[in-house]
Amino acid sequence: MIRSILYSTAALAAFIATAALADNTAGAFKNVKLVYDQPLPNVPGKSMRGVLVEYEPGGNSPAHLHPKSAFIYATVLEGAIKSQVNDGPVVTYRAGESWSEYPGDRHRVSQNASATDPARLLAVFIVDTGETELVLPYEE
Repeated sequence: MIRSILYSTAALAAFIATAALADNTAGAFKNVKLVYDQPLPNVPGKSMRGVLVEYEPGGNSPAHLHPKSAFIYATVLEGAIKSQVNDGPVVTYRAGESWSEYPGDRHRVSQNASATDPARLLAVFIVDTGETELVLPYEE
């Protein structure tokens, strides 16, 4: 149990530090919180991690990648989020809508669609258990 809590804290710290390094401008992430971290008992070496991301009005994150082992399911909990994966269109997702990102995908746009209202999303990762950095910088 203690190892799980320490690992969860380390994973969250890595996610927050990476996000902060990727964009140190005002209005990016309001709050990033690891809300779930559980090894998958039927898939050795893989874990499920849930990350709650809150955006300030007008906030965004820079273009980024996720670990090569990561499959991600993201759902908007509040507000609206503009998202672009790879060379696809920029799509606005509203509360209750979701999208997926596959291993190796590039997340080019991730931003609050509103300049006046906050937005929240839950990103659920299936990732190698030993992975500590969930967000990696991506230079176009």
